[in-house]
Amino acid sequence: MSNDPLVSTAWLAERLGSNDLSIVDASWFMPGEGKTGAASYAQGHIPRAVFFDIDAVADHSTDLPHMLPSDAAFAEAAGALGLRRDLITVVYDAQGIFSAPRVWWTLRVMGFPEVFVLDGGLLKWRAEGRPVETALPQVDPTTLEPAFDPSLVRDLAQVEATLAAHDAQVIDARSAPRFRGEAPEPRAGLRSGHMPGAFNVPWGGLLNPDGTMKDGAALKAAFQAAGVDLDGPIVTTCGSGVSAALLTLALARLGREDVAVYDGSWTEWGGRADTPIVTGA
Repeated sequence: MSNDPLVSTAWLAERLGSNDLSIVDASWFMPGEGKTGAASYAQGHIPRAVFFDIDAVADHSTDLPHMLPSDAAFAEAAGALGLRRDLITVVYDAQGIFSAPRVWWTLRVMGFPEVFVLDGGLLKWRAEGRPVETALPQVDPTTLEPAFDPSLVRDLAQVEATLAAHDAQVIDARSAPRFRGEAPEPRAGLRSGHMPGAFNVPWGGLLNPDGTMKDGAALKAAFQAAGVDLDGPIVTTCGSGVSAALLTLALARLGREDVAVYDGSWTEWGGRADTPIVTGA
């Protein structure tokens, strides 16, 4: 395998029957879209794919959405899906590249060494006339030992400390109007604006019209145009920790595999009264 965290639809199609491969459907939709990942999966998925529900495999002790579960809870859920660390795991979603990076990142946090995102996802797969099925795959449950890499995750206190010490760059994946506080948040009750000192690299600008990710040169240009030092420490954030992982995936494509995600993201930060917020550019 290459160091690129993405694989092509042609690459996956050639290996569909391989016993060395796990395929994971990570489809998820924003609140208010009227769609669910489970329904999308039921309507058609890549053969042998299992469905990873980021809202179900989550920490349910908090009211924040789809926060990382404990390593033990993750190991139990992933084991029930038949996921194994000795296999190559390919994650995709129905929208091109949107929620798949969240599960890619989760698997890496939880000790999976070879995880990749399908470039263009189910959108490109279907456009090319490749096979989909509605039948549920046969799953052989596995026993996974819990594992956790804290270097890839940041919590509220750590992000507050980072902003105070200026010891890492915080990059926000939300749209520019939301970042500037000009557009309301899709979740009720959240303040508008961004963290002091944060950079804005909207996730949509990193993708091509067909849902694939832009090449390395274009990705590099997008981060540099936002003022990001690609050699410095980086933490990504967004609305609820989903598109932040898309930035982390893009940065991994540029060789930065050490980028952490602020799991609570704006749902946590903007939902509090004691966190500083600025508006404007």
